[in-house]
Amino acid sequence: MSSSGTEGPDNTLPSEAELAEMSRDELVKLGGKLDGVELVDYPEPWPVKGTRAEKRAERIVALWFTIAGLAGLAFVVGLIWWPWQYKAPGESGTFLYSLYTPVLGVTLGLTILGLGIGVLLYTKKFIPHELAVQERHDGNGEGSAEIDRKTIVAHLEDAGARSTIGRRSLVKRSMGFAGGALGLGLIGLPVASFIKDPWKDSDNENSLWHTGWLPKHPGEVVYMRRNTGKPGEISLVRVEDLDGGAMETVYPFRESERGDEEALAAAFLRSDNPVMLIRLRPEDAAKVVKRKGQEDFNFGEYYAYTKVCSHVGCPTSLYEQRTNRILCPCHQSQFDALHYAKPIFGPATRALAQLPITVNDEGYLVARGDFIEPVGPAFWERKS
Repeated sequence: MSSSGTEGPDNTLPSEAELAEMSRDELVKLGGKLDGVELVDYPEPWPVKGTRAEKRAERIVALWFTIAGLAGLAFVVGLIWWPWQYKAPGESGTFLYSLYTPVLGVTLGLTILGLGIGVLLYTKKFIPHELAVQERHDGNGEGSAEIDRKTIVAHLEDAGARSTIGRRSLVKRSMGFAGGALGLGLIGLPVASFIKDPWKDSDNENSLWHTGWLPKHPGEVVYMRRNTGKPGEISLVRVEDLDGGAMETVYPFRESERGDEEALAAAFLRSDNPVMLIRLRPEDAAKVVKRKGQEDFNFGEYYAYTKVCSHVGCPTSLYEQRTNRILCPCHQSQFDALHYAKPIFGPATRALAQLPITVNDEGYLVARGDFIEPVGPAFWERKS
């Protein structure tokens, strides 16, 4: 607001001393007049204080805020304590596990809904619905004068007083409860992912540096297994299974997991497990450019690359045989399978991690070890 060139009804502006002695109502009227605002109608929402209808409206508003608060607390409890570990179909606890995401969605949604309805009802029932007409001016680009600062503060105080929020302790407490519960949930949502230290035991398969292809003990054989759609079925990959130019997604398998339905199913669910196994055509295999230090990671015409895109972690699930390009459908990054899967188009800036592979005495394709670099997008401690 600016009062430059604007005068009061008697063509003079009050001094600072006179401003200090003016009541809030007088400052409100003065501020409106200085800004060319005419209040056509400014009715009290509840002209008679303390009526049953007023109390009922207040309780309804408080009820919605209370519902929001309780739902917010339920969200936090569900986020932290609801059974979230994977349970295979038929196992004990499968039903509770299946409800984890719906519980979070319903409770968080109810929290936001309750807050929204409570605010809307309070605005409708207790905020004065004024009708005002104002003449607009730009103030000549000057800052607000002291008189404008005084009157705008008076307007804000008056709006707060007319909304009657100051004397509605039930609404204030329930609104604070709902807002606090929602805030706790919003804080808990990102913090929950850090409850488990990602750097604890960083040499195991559950750290950011390793994947499910890491052998759990020296000499352990990690086979390549295809997904047949049946979690308990074990279908291993032989050299002769793929034709030249073919691609198949494979997952790690250990003999220690045979007969363990939960472990077999979990291998398909882990996000850094999928590997794109590609058998190049002989004429294409002769053109391959290998990455320094990874010259022996392939087995003949077979090359294995992570399916986790180095951009933001989407699945690079498409392989174009004619051009030997690996494609990420999320942001259209493309990687050259003949040039150690380096990016040649799109936002990705790093090559896909390559899994070292070989064939064992039984003729099955196996991993020679884990990836030698983290898969997927960058993180703070990553050097590249």
